Amino acid sequence: MRAITQKTFGGPDVLETVDLPRPVPQPGEVLVRVAATSVNPADWKLRSGSVTRIGDPPFTLGLDVSGTVAELGPGVTGFDRGDEVFGMLLNRSGAYAEYVVLPADSLAHKPAELDHVHAAALPVVALTGWQALAGLRTGQRLLIHAAAGGIGHLAVQFAKARGAYVIGTARAVNHDFLRGLGADELIDYTAVDFTEAVRDVDVVLDLVGGDYGSRSLRVLRPGGRYLDTQGSDAEGDPRYVRMYVEPSGAELREIAGSAARGELHIEVERVMSLADVAEAHKLSESGRVRGKIVLLPWAAE
Repeated sequence: MRAITQKTFGGPDVLETVDLPRPVPQPGEVLVRVAATSVNPADWKLRSGSVTRIGDPPFTLGLDVSGTVAELGPGVTGFDRGDEVFGMLLNRSGAYAEYVVLPADSLAHKPAELDHVHAAALPVVALTGWQALAGLRTGQRLLIHAAAGGIGHLAVQFAKARGAYVIGTARAVNHDFLRGLGADELIDYTAVDFTEAVRDVDVVLDLVGGDYGSRSLRVLRPGGRYLDTQGSDAEGDPRYVRMYVEPSGAELREIAGSAARGELHIEVERVMSLADVAEAHKLSESGRVRGKIVLLPWAAE
């Protein structure tokens, strides 16, 4: 099978197309023929070596997958060959490939109401927002940094469904989009310092990191929480919580139900080919993507 791999850490140019043996599912695993995957910031951070959670190259990136069950490993129940599924994986053999193996418990059936493009855009960003905001309560004031991004635009919707008052930072061009998703208050971070525009926040969901951490602490109410997904300078503060997303087929089933009922908008800014993965990484690294970039494998071109 064809796959995108890399031999060293580096820029987008280290990504190359190679032929690899088709993986074989082990007990508890499912082999999925990839119909679509997507680009997450974690992909280019792993590629560059700024994050080393899966070790050193060579490896194949791709944390999201939507596709069709091709083979079941021993002991797998609840899925059949030919089922359309989607899920998240975090290992050295990712979804930038024609086939991928992942644990059965990290998969969910794809709703018929979602095509593979939108299903592939969903797992990592939806699970991150879902898990981060699990403790959010009705009436709380939530500030989301990078609210128009992949995680951010879904977090806006999850927070509104939980009855929160949602404030988002985003470029002005994305304000109407975010209002349409339910955001109550928006701050153009290119023109306004959010620390001067907002106060008395119960929860900050920081999807930017860096010095946004110490600055975000200044807008929290006493007893507030600062949720960091990127790594920031607020680490060590008692209000600081570092968030790491974990695969969960059970949570994806709940999220899929919302999507199937039309309660969740999944923004896909661009659909590209895996042949153009280097360009897709450059676009993602620019920080100017609204929602997600989805990648189609060669067979789907």
